[in-house]
Amino acid sequence: DNTAAIAKKFKQIGINKVKHPEKIVIPLDHCVPAATEKYATNHKEIREFIREQKIENFYDINIGVCHQVLPEKGHIIPGTLVLGADSHTTTYGAFGAFSAGIGRSEVASIWATDEIWLRVPETIKINAKGEIPSGIYPKDIILHIIGDLGADGALYKAVEFSGKVIREMDIGGRMTLCNMAVEMGA
Repeated sequence: DNTAAIAKKFKQIGINKVKHPEKIVIPLDHCVPAATEKYATNHKEIREFIREQKIENFYDINIGVCHQVLPEKGHIIPGTLVLGADSHTTTYGAFGAFSAGIGRSEVASIWATDEIWLRVPETIKINAKGEIPSGIYPKDIILHIIGDLGADGALYKAVEFSGKVIREMDIGGRMTLCNMAVEMGA
């Protein structure tokens, strides 16, 4: 649903054509169904932009939230770079991708040029050993880690989760860890 604002930024920088529409995935997910006229207008503008730019990877309302939809539809590939205008884009780390949330202007620039300048971040490796006690869940684990590192403890850093606990964790648990890594600045 950020796409309407990104499309406006894209046009503001004077570019008319997305460089690689096949690399763009746009779901309508956070504000559906449109509860206000403003959201309905945004959805209309997004659909128009999709048609104009011939973006095929578009998921209209009622398919789900992007963090579920993109992996389920095969858009998240291990070893790739995934950038999005949603702070919880970090979720895709659960699938072995390097993923990060970036600003709308940066997304518009990528759409125009297919390039971005990124500094390779320092990595914090978290090695989770031992057994998870009964009643402890992945969200408890990540909240504990965030408590230890602080809200800015991983600012402009990559976080790598490893160890027996992570290896034995299901994909939903790994998605929870990665989704919430942004809450410590990752």
